[in-house]
Amino acid sequence: MVDLDLLAYLEGFVSEERKARFKEVLSTRTNFITVVTEDVFQAHNTSAVIRSCDVFGIQSAHLIEARFGKRLDKNIAMGAEQWVDVHSYKNASDCLKHLRSKGYEIVATTPEDGVESLEDFAIKKPIALCFGTEKEGLSSTILDQSDLKLKIPMVGFTQSLNISVSAAIILQKLTQELRNSDQHWELTETEKLMKRFDWTMKSINHLDDILARYHKDAKI
Repeated sequence: MVDLDLLAYLEGFVSEERKARFKEVLSTRTNFITVVTEDVFQAHNTSAVIRSCDVFGIQSAHLIEARFGKRLDKNIAMGAEQWVDVHSYKNASDCLKHLRSKGYEIVATTPEDGVESLEDFAIKKPIALCFGTEKEGLSSTILDQSDLKLKIPMVGFTQSLNISVSAAIILQKLTQELRNSDQHWELTETEKLMKRFDWTMKSINHLDDILARYHKDAKI
């Protein structure tokens, strides 16, 4: 639970404009869609996906980092990692197990034929969109355990897109449709409050000193 007294105290160190911006952004945030990247090799690709999550209002992302280690470049993400909840996993099985426990349908993105087209896909329940490494795509672990496979329709000679481009195209379409639907896609009031608290703390310089002063005054 959020300490409301502490939140009110900390918000005294944040401008009114920034507090209003937090509330505005949180009103469009969702956990109804989440994003998974699996073993992406190029750091700028993972970082660009995180940036797209922030841009299109996706609150959480899940990075499977079994093969290449951490692949988040803060210069490419441009600060988006501060505002998106990024979770890391050592293997795909752990990630999928966690997502299923949260009620997500696993949607694997793939360029292969015979799968559902993005044009025809409608969101009916919370989904975890999975994007694979640049050359091989998603592992058999995710493809075999997915509930649905999804592709972006293409009409040119080239039948593949950069992972970050694919993520941006799919997220833009699905988040727009989600917000126009009758689904309960918004964050809960508790989730919004927790993110306000988190973002406020991340916005304050010398936070440790300010927290120490608050707790000292609280004891007097």
